[in-house]
Amino acid sequence: QVQLVESGGGLVQPGGSLRLSCAASGSIRSIDAMGWYRQGPKNQRELVASITSGGSTNYAGSVKGRFTISRDNGKNTVYLQMNSLKPEDTAVYYCNAKPPIWAYWGQGTQVTVSS
Repeated sequence: QVQLVESGGGLVQPGGSLRLSCAASGSIRSIDAMGWYRQGPKNQRELVASITSGGSTNYAGSVKGRFTISRDNGKNTVYLQMNSLKPEDTAVYYCNAKPPIWAYWGQGTQVTVSS
């Protein structure tokens, strides 16, 4: 069974950048689509970006043009490059398959955007 561990979060000022990583304990080659999700203090968990095994990407409107998702199947890792961060991007960020698999939810990584 695959275990996913997110890292790279932190405190950043508005306009700053962070790069999140999601390391899988097993192979993600068999998982066609991977996604990054986030859950803010008042919000339900939402999908912000996804990528297929072929490299096709999709983004939520709120992050399009600012976030970039990528995956390295050889390293069993999925990345989320976040630029031009805004306070409303503050949330716990998780990676999972798309659609998500309950058993794959990890602890997430906290991203706080504040001056």
